[in-house]
Amino acid sequence: MKAAIVYTSITGNTRELAENLYQIFLERSVETAIFRIEEFPISLLTQYQAIAIGTYTWGNGEIPKEMLQLYKEVQSLNRKDITTAVFGTGDSFFPNFCGAVDLFRDMLYVHTNLAVTLKVELLPQTQDAPRSQKFVDLMLKRARIRN
Repeated sequence: MKAAIVYTSITGNTRELAENLYQIFLERSVETAIFRIEEFPISLLTQYQAIAIGTYTWGNGEIPKEMLQLYKEVQSLNRKDITTAVFGTGDSFFPNFCGAVDLFRDMLYVHTNLAVTLKVELLPQTQDAPRSQKFVDLMLKRARIRN
């Protein structure tokens, strides 16, 4: 199985979470590539059986502009054979905590084989490690069932 992690990060929090997840994928012996959204060739989207999307939330719970092309591309592909997951970091002080994660989740649920979501408060902490491991394990379980 080939997996990809595609993320964006403005403060470094989502990047750190993406890197943590990447390490867990590697520990599970999964061939995994990690990309900042600016470095991810959209044409490679269908080359992966599992894709984890990481995003921060902008404004009033919105998807950051750099993630909109990926959002629209996944939506138009409409591929139930691709297992997806979405994760993000945010500040629960804001009314739409990790709102971009919710927007991606809703779209991925309809257009892909959505496995799991993960929201982390600000910077990933030690107590987030078990949740991150469960995120990867649930994604891999769903992907192996479907492929």
